[in-house]
Amino acid sequence: MTAGDSFDRLDDDDYPAYTMGRAAEMLGTTQGFLRAIGEVRLITPLRSPGGHRRYSRYQLRIAARARELVDQGMPVEAACRIVILEDQLEEAQRINAEYRRAAGSAGPSAAA
Repeated sequence: MTAGDSFDRLDDDDYPAYTMGRAAEMLGTTQGFLRAIGEVRLITPLRSPGGHRRYSRYQLRIAARARELVDQGMPVEAACRIVILEDQLEEAQRINAEYRRAAGSAGPSAAA
């Protein structure tokens, strides 16, 4: 791997670049909170060769949303379920938009 390959990973939302301590610090939460949302499988951090949890930027955004709900008084399990449902809804809306674009670009001749 070259140095350029390593720098390209910095833009990858799914690259597990953050340690548990750094992730907790960035979110303004505790490592216990990250463990709790991992236990209910909201996010599953990757493990380093030494067994340490590593989080991606995408996972940190998910965790931040769960933290918002918990800060509003919601139990962790309920907050995680809501975040999962929000994520599923967003994905379904994205797929529907793609289908609409494909149907629109096919034009009336495709229906005949």
